[in-house]
Amino acid sequence: MIALLLLLPTAAPAAARPNGQLAHTAVEFTSVDGVTLHGELIAPQGANGAPGLAMVGGAGPVTMDELRPAAEAFAAHGIPTLIWDKRTAGYSTLRRDYDRLADDALAAAQLLRSRPEIDPNRVGLWGLSEGAWVATLAAGRTPSDVSFVLTAGAVGLTPARQQAWAYGEFLRHAGITGSLVPTMQSTLIRQLAAAGLFPEADYDPVPAWERIHQPVLAEWGTLDREAVPAESERIVREALDRAGNRHYTIRTVPDVRHNLRRSFADGFDRSPQLPDDYADFESRWINGLASGLPAASADTAPAQEYASRPLAPLHWYEPPWLQAALTGVCLIGFVGHLATGTVRRLRRRPAPAGLPRPARWAALTGTLTVVGTPLYLLFMAITAASLPGPVLLGRPAVWWLLQLAAVATVVAVALTAFTALRNRPAGGARVRLGLLTLSGAAFVPWALYWGLLRP
Repeated sequence: MIALLLLLPTAAPAAARPNGQLAHTAVEFTSVDGVTLHGELIAPQGANGAPGLAMVGGAGPVTMDELRPAAEAFAAHGIPTLIWDKRTAGYSTLRRDYDRLADDALAAAQLLRSRPEIDPNRVGLWGLSEGAWVATLAAGRTPSDVSFVLTAGAVGLTPARQQAWAYGEFLRHAGITGSLVPTMQSTLIRQLAAAGLFPEADYDPVPAWERIHQPVLAEWGTLDREAVPAESERIVREALDRAGNRHYTIRTVPDVRHNLRRSFADGFDRSPQLPDDYADFESRWINGLASGLPAASADTAPAQEYASRPLAPLHWYEPPWLQAALTGVCLIGFVGHLATGTVRRLRRRPAPAGLPRPARWAALTGTLTVVGTPLYLLFMAITAASLPGPVLLGRPAVWWLLQLAAVATVVAVALTAFTALRNRPAGGARVRLGLLTLSGAAFVPWALYWGLLRP
């Protein structure tokens, strides 16, 4: 049992403001590590002894503004709902701890239990996507504080495997085929995870689900392109069955995307619009708990055309430090050649004798490829492969450019090496060409690994 610190709801009357028939009350509460979180309790005017809900947002720096429309929908259906700005202490793109976020969710639940609007025996957690991992962790840890659990778009797989599947969905939707697909789905994700740039990549959500004995309402949209919905639904249901939980409702919500909001592009957009009946079923389910626990039931899982695949462990040639070293070797010759030539021209010195013309092209295209490829892949990762740019013949225009530059680099380095062997330059030119050739030799396996020299 985790010991929560003293909860600190704001007491000033001015904090409550009416919004139609809803009251918005600013609150503060403190998590177990001393971090104060700022939130808002949205409740029907005059609510007293109602069931309460704490909403745990999805991945990223989620703010109250993002959750407020859904919270207001629940409150309009008679469910006082607490939202808060996600912590920044200990949570970022490169760092997160689901146990710590679970502490925050439990602190939120404890605050709800202390409010006069709420029945302390009817407080639940709602979690979206990453928030579902957090909500299940919290509920399994202190079942006495959490009476029920709702999830939206819960993922039953590890974050890395789930993200790989989602990349495939968005890339196929954009009409992308060829080497960029395995590069995104396997090479990039495995490298990010091994380098510590994909926090909690191997988190297994199943043990948390196996500790849930409270009533559960787990929902997935039929247009969910992110949560691997059919597999996740089966994994969650089987985990609850193993736990002996016979009070779950697994529901498939028609015509909504991952976050149960409307979609105008078959689930591949980011529409913020709630369905007209949002929170109708959920509020009835919550209120129905007062008269009896639901029997286990499950809708037909959402359609899922492609199965997810486990990610293979890194081979001997794949450790991030080795790939970083290979990248550095590539840049030494390419950038060094450009820098030396630039300095020479600034000093108005003549070009060394025997320096082949293709050497400059090799340096230019090589630098473009080695710098541009990781930048484009990181952009694709940050945008969840949803903004690849114009697609031509199954490849994004940027990927075409990088692949053509990679081929041009190999050709230019080969011509440079052939010319140098024939002309045998001396002095500084020999050193520059030696480094350029070394970079070209390292470039070939580097470009093959990242899919630039593959169809």
